[in-house]
Amino acid sequence: MRTALITGSGRREGLGFETARQLAAEGFHVILSARKLSQVEPLAAELDEEGFDASALELDLLDRASVAAAARQVEERFGRLDVLINNAAVMVAAPTVADKDLDELMLEFQTNVVGTWSVTQHMLPLLVAGGHGRIVNVSSGAGSFWDPDYGLVNYPGFEMDRFGEMPITAYALTKTALNGLTIKTAKELKGANVLVNAVCPGVTATRPGTEQWARPAAESAKGVVWAATLPDDGPTGLFFRDGKQLPW
Repeated sequence: MRTALITGSGRREGLGFETARQLAAEGFHVILSARKLSQVEPLAAELDEEGFDASALELDLLDRASVAAAARQVEERFGRLDVLINNAAVMVAAPTVADKDLDELMLEFQTNVVGTWSVTQHMLPLLVAGGHGRIVNVSSGAGSFWDPDYGLVNYPGFEMDRFGEMPITAYALTKTALNGLTIKTAKELKGANVLVNAVCPGVTATRPGTEQWARPAAESAKGVVWAATLPDDGPTGLFFRDGKQLPW
């Protein structure tokens, strides 16, 4: 059975859990992970009760010892990993460079970039061992320069004194860095049959009260699952939303 690890999957309403459910429906054993085991154990049990194969794993992106321990547990139980979905992320609202609390900035970069890099490093040997590894970095169009919907410069015909309507938050800049990490990782793993892509899930209703202006997690997760189940001759080192390529 193929195995998939999804970080940041400790909330029933979240994208991570919905992605796990859809991958389980595709026949994967899904490993739900979060900072605390108590966050994911009930959700893994819920999937088991529905007839899927699921397990829970404690994994704190900000704790390298926790990441290393998680990788050891995956290796001991499964011997390999087929899919890694780097979904865990932090976003702290702050509209301007002048207003941004730099401790918050450090937390966002440590989680969204360094933490994701750490998980990827530790899981790489397991992904290579499987022979058909897939890494999906859950990014955002807000981290793209040219995404027409959410990008830093989000309209055709760029002019230096005009910018898009979406605010350029620190979160967006972490996703720009994550996109760069996606490209670099894809290049390094090209000969190992490990495909690495970034996916923007779109604006997703993962909190109560957001349903009126954001789309359901079930819809957003489809694009993540698509990238996780690409064939061996599928794309790598690219950026997608709903299976369609986005500009960097």
